[in-house]
Amino acid sequence: MDLSDLIKPEGITLSLRAKSKKHVLQELSATAADLTGVSERDIFDTLLQRERLGSTGVGQGVAIPHGKLSDLTEIVGLFARLEKPIDFEAVDDEPVDVVFLLLAPESAGADHLKALARISRFLRAPTSIENLRIAGSAEAIFAILTEAEKEHAA
Repeated sequence: MDLSDLIKPEGITLSLRAKSKKHVLQELSATAADLTGVSERDIFDTLLQRERLGSTGVGQGVAIPHGKLSDLTEIVGLFARLEKPIDFEAVDDEPVDVVFLLLAPESAGADHLKALARISRFLRAPTSIENLRIAGSAEAIFAILTEAEKEHAA
């Protein structure tokens, strides 16, 4: 599964203003609702339920909130770079400034886990995350995400 299968240019936010983890999830839920047609409230509730199990802040300033929704028909990803890092209760206690949201249909099964693993591998690479942090536009971020697939395939 490639990142280019998960994210579209309109799913990228370059400089998200948020004061808290909950605010980040609200903003991303609104964007996801616009892209998917699924209720913003359903998306937000699903993400909050997942966060209650444990923070999706995976360390090094990165969070990967995720969840499954019955009304969704395909796996969808959104990327946001935060204007200012926020506390996300990450495993390393470092504030988060890069968020990759992943939503999957209830029926996604192993594909949901494969997508999570793919995102995690990409975001763990120091050059990948640094390039995403310095990119000057949503188009540049999309190119970084999709170029990685071309390099990976070569």
